[in-house]
Amino acid sequence: MEKFSVSEVIEQAIRTEQLGYKFYTEMAEKFKDEDKLKDLFETLAKKEIVHEERFKELKDIVGEQEPEGWDDVSEYMRAFVESEFFLGSDKALTKMQNIQSVEDAVNFALGFEKETLLYFLGLKKAVKESEVVDEIINEEQSHIMWLNRFKDRFIK
Repeated sequence: MEKFSVSEVIEQAIRTEQLGYKFYTEMAEKFKDEDKLKDLFETLAKKEIVHEERFKELKDIVGEQEPEGWDDVSEYMRAFVESEFFLGSDKALTKMQNIQSVEDAVNFALGFEKETLLYFLGLKKAVKESEVVDEIINEEQSHIMWLNRFKDRFIK
């Protein structure tokens, strides 16, 4: 199994935020007639841009120095990258194209946010600058709460 460098793990986090932005903007457009859902997805898309910038800053700070115990962290991170919701083989992109209903969109977003959160928790263990990752983790948790609230209120 190929080992990821710290830089590659952070780069995957950046790509995840880009993928999230793409998903949320596409869903906002697809469901533009559903005002509350459109607003939710537009808000989430804006947050993804902020997270992407924070990860770019983190990548510059961390550099290439691998932390202690990196082999285990790298293996953990690879498992996420190859998961159903993540970036492996464009799995998330393919699934996004098949979303037809509000319920499908919210359920996919919840699954993606949860996978992303787990990935970032792994990243936090790997970098000394964990306060940057903590900030993003808190945001990701709020995304899950927003999506759950929306689901509870508007999807029967």
